Amino acid sequence: MDAPRHGARRLYRGGAVYSPADPFATAMLVEGGTVAWIGPDEAAPAFTRGDEEVVDLRGALVAPAFVDAHAHLTETGLRATGLDLSGARGAGEVLDAVAAAARAGAPGDLVVGAGWDESRWDGRRAPTRAELDRAAGGAPVHLGRVDGHSALVSTALAERAGLAGLPGWHEDGHVHDRAHHAALDARWAVLTPAAAEAARRTALRRAAAVGVGAVHEMSGPALAPPGDLAGLSAVAGPGTSAERAAGREPLPEVVAYLARACTSPEQVRELVDDCARQGVHLAGVGGDLAVDGALGSRTAALREDYADAPGRRGTLHLDAAAVGEHLSACTRAGVQAAFHAIGDAALDVLADALEQVAADLGPAALAARGHRVEHAVAADERVVAVLARLGVGVSVQPAFDAVWGAPGGTYEQRLGPARAAGLHPLARFAAAGVPLALGSDAPVTPLDPWAAVRAAAFPHREEHAVSVRAAFLAHTRGGHRLAGRGHPGVLRPGAPATYAVWEAGDLVVQAPDRRLSGWSTDARSGTPGLPDLSAGARAPRCLRTAVDGVLVHDELAG
Repeated sequence: MDAPRHGARRLYRGGAVYSPADPFATAMLVEGGTVAWIGPDEAAPAFTRGDEEVVDLRGALVAPAFVDAHAHLTETGLRATGLDLSGARGAGEVLDAVAAAARAGAPGDLVVGAGWDESRWDGRRAPTRAELDRAAGGAPVHLGRVDGHSALVSTALAERAGLAGLPGWHEDGHVHDRAHHAALDARWAVLTPAAAEAARRTALRRAAAVGVGAVHEMSGPALAPPGDLAGLSAVAGPGTSAERAAGREPLPEVVAYLARACTSPEQVRELVDDCARQGVHLAGVGGDLAVDGALGSRTAALREDYADAPGRRGTLHLDAAAVGEHLSACTRAGVQAAFHAIGDAALDVLADALEQVAADLGPAALAARGHRVEHAVAADERVVAVLARLGVGVSVQPAFDAVWGAPGGTYEQRLGPARAAGLHPLARFAAAGVPLALGSDAPVTPLDPWAAVRAAAFPHREEHAVSVRAAFLAHTRGGHRLAGRGHPGVLRPGAPATYAVWEAGDLVVQAPDRRLSGWSTDARSGTPGLPDLSAGARAPRCLRTAVDGVLVHDELAG
């Protein structure tokens, strides 16, 4: 096969094309950044000129590129090169890894790691500050928990960042809330610009390699180093033809969100304008603007105590008045607002604020902005009804259930079986008409869109399942819709040529209701098939990803 040419006319044939324009399509013609035609192989000659690059799909699937609707790219890239503790099976293995990293670095260098999860260990005990001090030989240590809402720190880092006495500080070296944010600030202070840029590129390359064409970046204080959105905007996207000719690396797009609370429309507009001057186009103000924390770190705000920590109900970072101020300011400024809310008490606060702003400004004004909430893990019927009535979308992370939702897993440890059974109600959202988009919250869970689709269609609790098709659409066009981009997120003539090519095996139509036949290959249904995502099926492999016709990942060239 000839090496691909950016922006060339390119004809794909001999495979399957997932398109509403033709459920039986086997070929697609791309011209520049646009889909020019979709249909059967035998009709392709009528639409070609003879100068196209012809790509024999050999049965591969062409589908819209995925949109990861919630991620932290710089942190994801740093995790790829730093101390990855996700595979640690206990405190001893964490300490061994810290000791090895300290020996490998210069004396006094900061040891950074992330991904530990004591809820999955025998004994469920995290290392203490004294143990970290001994393992690191007195060096500063910062070890982020898997959910990103707490960390373990050594004495040297605690003293450097002035953590003692801050809310969320514990003498054993476990930090959350303000102490955690201060520890993160200390970590970012030693990150060089070159290391930050390398991490951004690493994460975007990974996104491209798994068929992701756009990522919603959730940035903000403590979430990323200063200037991170400007740094991402400088490297993300396919770039212009002139930039590529000059050596620019084409990468997936970044849709920017900044977690900054605002109290007036003027403040919102000033923030948006300030970001624009830095080359950052904000899709929304908020994103990971935290109403609460995370269940794993016991910082998600609950109505009742944590089952494994009597007396603790998490942390509310924003009350209904503050949430309402931000919602009102963004609505009046004509800008999307977004909030992080996981626990039931936090979601109550969000629903109360939404209803109050709707009473003040009118439901239509609120719905017109298409506000969004991140995670909404413990949403009950009342919260879902409020979100549906006021046009609020939800960015969900089904992989959370895959990792922590099993019987006896983190969710049941934290909440008990009865409360855990109601988490991640995707079917309830879908039935109510709440706009959904899927994301990873990388690096909390990996950039792996098919795994997210599988987790949404086959969750631990069958009553929360949606169909593979619904999950796939939420992970493709749903991400564009939630960001208000106007991008169709589908392959059809005239649409942007943003797509991925997959080695996927047999294509099937899978039903979420286990009382029905699990899947069908009958083409007479008129429903385009998708890869088999049932247990034991081989995961699809991404062969090529294109953004606006420009290849950002390619394993087909040769």
